Amino acid sequence: MVAGETSGDLLAGLLMDGMKARWPQMAAAGIGGPRMAAHGFEAWWPHDKLAVRGYFEVLRHYRSISRIREQLAERLLRERPDAFIGIDAPDFNLGLEARLKRAGIRSIHFVCPSIWAWRGGRAKKLAASADHVLCLFPFEPELLQRHGVAATYVGHPLADVIPLAPPRSAARAKLGLPDDVPVLAVLPGSRRSEIEMIAPVFLETVQRLSTLRPDLRFVLPVVPGLRELVEPLRERLAPDAALMLVDGQSHEALAACDVTLIASGTATLEAALFKRPMVIAYRMNALSWQLMRHMAYQPWVGLPNILCRDFVVPERLQAAANPQTLASDVLNWLDTPAKAEAVERRFEELHHLLRRDTGRTATHAIAQVLEA
Repeated sequence: MVAGETSGDLLAGLLMDGMKARWPQMAAAGIGGPRMAAHGFEAWWPHDKLAVRGYFEVLRHYRSISRIREQLAERLLRERPDAFIGIDAPDFNLGLEARLKRAGIRSIHFVCPSIWAWRGGRAKKLAASADHVLCLFPFEPELLQRHGVAATYVGHPLADVIPLAPPRSAARAKLGLPDDVPVLAVLPGSRRSEIEMIAPVFLETVQRLSTLRPDLRFVLPVVPGLRELVEPLRERLAPDAALMLVDGQSHEALAACDVTLIASGTATLEAALFKRPMVIAYRMNALSWQLMRHMAYQPWVGLPNILCRDFVVPERLQAAANPQTLASDVLNWLDTPAKAEAVERRFEELHHLLRRDTGRTATHAIAQVLEA
């Protein structure tokens, strides 16, 4: 198995729940993180070695990532596992999967690449790489089958884990937050590059909001290993804010908050499953942005908006992600409770759609591939 970042580690850990239930003696190894390790996964490399986003950011790390992929491929070809499962990370995994598939090793890709959003040419590469694709979203299998790719909709494992009724009071108690104050969860991303590009503007927004709304409290979950980047930014950019940094605990922060300011990515879906109004923002290297925006097939970048096929929450990208605009968006949610309640109802419908006992459903699909 290969999971290339924090979100992939989370998905893989949830998948391994189902796999271990069916195959208690299963051994799994490759590239992964702590959630996979909790299920007995042997990490030959840590998942954060692959946690790079953006064309030019990837180029800087290309040699080291390529070396890891080559060493991993050689080891898997020697040891010949019953199956290889690539968890997202298509730039790393698809080429590896194609090589393993040609050698007769069953290759499964978990999470359909976003060919419906951009880079549709990946469909052909996917057909050559994976024996089967496990899809998180209901519209994906039909799209893949048009390109000759076998696929199964397994739902999103987060929809099984996150409760339909978010435990707001319990989460606030765990974080030491009162029940009677407004709370903003600030999630600037899980990658080092995201902390460098996005956390500064988020913290400037926090400082601005703390001046406009002195009663507003803030909680920022920090990914393990990145606190040394966040602490100096917090001291410099949001010195006066009632801001709490917590290690991990992003789900507690989302359950506890009234609104979240959040970087585009898997975390936005988690926020939707917690039924939280949000402001989605993203910044990246300017050259990467110019390349990616010309490849987009649809007007949305945030998963909640993509799944709802509408701008149900604001998206602020690049220059639009500035403290003035982001603070205004946050206050708009806080000051219009009817609007917030409407989006919460929309997210509850989405939660029911995505709840499919993913671990069991995906394991059944994997078993069929192994038995074919």
